[in-house]
Formats: sequence, structure tokens, C-alpha cells
Amino acid sequence: MRRSVGGTRVLAEAGICLSLLLLLFSGCNREYWEAGPPQAESRTIKLGEATSARVEIEMGAGELSVGPGAQDLLEADFTYAGPGARPKVDYNVSGGQGRVTIRQSGGVQGPRGGSNTWDLHLNNKVPLTLKVEQGAGRSRLVLGGLALSDLEVQIGAGETLVDLGGEWKKDLTAKIEGGVGKATVRLPSQVGVRARAQGGIGAVNVHGLKKDGDAYVNEAYGKSPVTIRIEIEGGIGEINLETSEAPPSV
Repeated sequence: MRRSVGGTRVLAEAGICLSLLLLLFSGCNREYWEAGPPQAESRTIKLGEATSARVEIEMGAGELSVGPGAQDLLEADFTYAGPGARPKVDYNVSGGQGRVTIRQSGGVQGPRGGSNTWDLHLNNKVPLTLKVEQGAGRSRLVLGGLALSDLEVQIGAGETLVDLGGEWKKDLTAKIEGGVGKATVRLPSQVGVRARAQGGIGAVNVHGLKKDGDAYVNEAYGKSPVTIRIEIEGGIGEINLETSEAPPSV
């Protein structure tokens, strides 16, 4: 099933939006720093006295990978182009909930050239909420197997995979906002899914789901004890919704 948006009016709107985005990025470029020699760093965060955690990730530009498998709350490997791109990692606990924030130095800006790669792993058993904001680049979020209840993803420009395949033991509410580029959302087939998706200026491609009112559902929806509810809003580009029976690999 494929829904595309086309026409002269839409193309004109797309041209205007792209022009505005080019102006935006050109303005940001004035604040980009020159990349220095590549540096590598690893960080580990222990849960401590917290019984749950909220993780917030803000990456200006680069390649981001998030997945399960950490023994502690967070295990992270960073490669970045000089001290100006060094990520800031903070953790605090309040009222039994831990809060992890990972931000790129300089906010939404990043290095001009060089490598900026974050490889993050989260604990499978700790109840989590997750928010990811990425300005530009590529991201791969493999989240099946995590004890995740709430997810928010904001994509700037680039290509993103949000893989929710695998087993889920609790309900998940997710919201994904696309920017410029391609976003693929991979959904489980054995867990109930209800997804509402709309494109801005672009296309929404749906595979393995059926229309149910203003949403798309899979065969397990209404039958499984766990439900994934997801809202997807595209910008300029392509949104792909697809199902996957195989558990995700990191």
C-alpha cells in the first residue's frame, strides 16, 4: 500500500520549504567548527538508587546507534572530531528516577568534516522512557527487547531506522517526527500495533499492515496483551512502515 503526495501546488510548496531549509542550514554552518584530530571515549553509567530512567539524546550531526544489551544502565562509545565535538553526558537521580542526558557540545551545531559517531547501549530490564533528537546524519535505533514505555524521536535531515521488532512485555506509546530524508519504522508482527502516519510533503509507504479508520493495524492488534501505539508525522521525504517477524540484531 502506498500513498503519495503530488501535484504542481505540492511541488511549489516543496521548493519553498527546501529553500527555507537551505537557508537555515547555511546559517547554522557559520557556527560550525573545524574538525580536529579524531578522539575516542567510552562512558558507563550505573543505575544507582534509581528504579527507572529517562534517557534524552541530542545529536547535532553524525551517526547515531542505540540498542539494548548494556549490563549497566548505559554503555556508550563515542568517536568525535576534536574537543569541540565532545559529547556531554550527565546523570542524576530524583524521586527514584534516573535521568541521563547526552548532548553534543555546541547544541545543534557540529564539526565541519571529521567523524562523529555515537554507539549507545541501554539496559534491557530497567523501565525506560527515551527521547532522541538528531539534526542531521544517520541514525539506527534498535529498541526491541528494552523495557521501554514511551518514545519520542525528532529527525532533522538524513536517514533513520526505528526498529521496534522483537518481543515487548509492556505497552509502548511512540511519536516520530520526520524532517528531510527517509524514515523507516520496523514493527513487530506478534505484538499488537496501531499506527497513525501522515506525510508532510512526500510519501507514506505501508507494508504488512491494514487500514483501520485513520490508522494502520497488524493482525495481532486487539488480540495480544501488549500494544504499540505510534504516531508518525513526516516532513519532506519518505516514511516507510513495515513489519518484521525476526528479532532485531544490534
